[in-house]
Amino acid sequence: MSAPGSTAREGSVEPTMTAAEQVRAAREIMRMEAVALWKVSNQLGESFAEAVDLVHNVKGSVIVTGMGKAGIIGQKIAATLASTGTRSHFLHPAEAFHGDLGRLHGDDVVLMLSQSGETSEVVQLLPCIRSIGAPIIGITASDHSTVGRNSKVVLELGRLEEACSLGLAPSTTTTAMLALGDALALVLSKLKGFGAEDFARYHPGGALGKQLSKVDDCMRPLEQCRVAPESNTVREVIVGCGKPGRRTGAVMLVGAAGKLTGIFTDSDLARLFEKRDERALDRPIADVMISGPMTVTHGARMSEAVRLLAKRKISELPVVDRDGRPVGMIDVTDLIGWSIPEEKPLGAVAKAASLRNMKIFPGEDVYAAG
Repeated sequence: MSAPGSTAREGSVEPTMTAAEQVRAAREIMRMEAVALWKVSNQLGESFAEAVDLVHNVKGSVIVTGMGKAGIIGQKIAATLASTGTRSHFLHPAEAFHGDLGRLHGDDVVLMLSQSGETSEVVQLLPCIRSIGAPIIGITASDHSTVGRNSKVVLELGRLEEACSLGLAPSTTTTAMLALGDALALVLSKLKGFGAEDFARYHPGGALGKQLSKVDDCMRPLEQCRVAPESNTVREVIVGCGKPGRRTGAVMLVGAAGKLTGIFTDSDLARLFEKRDERALDRPIADVMISGPMTVTHGARMSEAVRLLAKRKISELPVVDRDGRPVGMIDVTDLIGWSIPEEKPLGAVAKAASLRNMKIFPGEDVYAAG
């Protein structure tokens, strides 16, 4: 008898799989999806360029719609488009019939996802979209389907076998939709010249936002830093540079022209006391400062500043303007939780090119068609 809440039929025996069989099954599922992606990529043609052109020139937004699993994929595609420079929103087919059609305008373009091209909730939107005048890009199996016939541009997926053992659960098809949506979004991004600065503008939070942010946004501004003339004595600098609140661990020292000439850290002061060199306190601080310190120019990315701090094993990094005048300070204590972004010498396209003609599946030259 099945345990309470079990979905197994009474009297049925649940199949068993060894760990090795489970791994083999998982590999086969991923293999099927990978092969399907390769087939879809090979059959891309002029219609893809037409879709790119349609979206690139749209005056409004890209409205993505789909039902069920295709709808979930559609939400991800809409998010990817929006984050890479193409204004986009998701429209749920069912909610559209209860007022959300007001989100759609004739200046928009609709990206409609339906593998069969006959999904009832999606098909019933077609007359409404037609009356509004928004063109449709259909991602579907065939241009002969209802969605295909009503689309200005069709991105055909073709007949794909679901990786599900029953051949029913959307798996291969939704993977193909997702990849095609990514391709559309990223080609558009490249076409628009979407750069790292644009990416940072749309991703201000999290690790990505931190790595792409500017030092100007994270540094302690000059009014919160300790700055003194290099001609002052150590004693004068220490007494005259008190600041309320949490101070930085170094004093930035400037010459007559106001340009940064050196820094003097709390550790440098501690070393003078350790040496019992009290006479040094009344000599010009230029005699004991760190001359020509490592700096970063304002406008640089924080990833560059973090790399410098880690590589040079320093705790304070002055920020200077183009003329070498201090404008702020990056203090390592402000960077708790930061990680150093990994170097990526080989881009995704180069990696893909390096894999060409490799046999990634036993007994099959998947890249031969390319």
